Amino acid sequence: MQYSFRQLYEADLCRNNKNRYVRILLKYFRLCQTTHNTWLLLLYQYVFKKIKESHHIEIPATCHIGPGLYLGHPYGITINSEAVIGANCNIHKGVSIGQENRGKRKGVPTIGNNVYIGINAIIVGKIHIGDDVLIAPNSYVNCDVPSHSIVLGNPCIIKPREGATDDYINNKCIVYN
Repeated sequence: MQYSFRQLYEADLCRNNKNRYVRILLKYFRLCQTTHNTWLLLLYQYVFKKIKESHHIEIPATCHIGPGLYLGHPYGITINSEAVIGANCNIHKGVSIGQENRGKRKGVPTIGNNVYIGINAIIVGKIHIGDDVLIAPNSYVNCDVPSHSIVLGNPCIIKPREGATDDYINNKCIVYN
């Protein structure tokens, strides 16, 4: 689904309204995603790169992230450029979302809507994480996770729970096309 800059950025602002740095980072991230003018795109990419470097964040402008992204404590976050992340997701400090280079899970993750990813969680491989999933801090996830679940530990332990992200994901934004 294609969203305009305004739709994406307003949804992000709805969830990140207090942190000025995050608002600026997300503004240039969304401008890089939606701009079709080559010269403006180069300018936005340059500014976005400088902002990312200041907090050691590796989120490529080519990454597919839905509206309402929340970055809690935005330091040391790494996301693969091919990763797909749904709407209203929380990503916290030290999170890595990466690629597995061999075996049956060779590829990158697809993450659903309303997912909470705790501090220092690692998500790797061609796996699918459903909607309404809470990934606990310091978890290592390399297997499919069904919707409405809590994931914890290494190796990941999956516990089904309806409303897994209740009170963890606030200010959910709905974007209409």
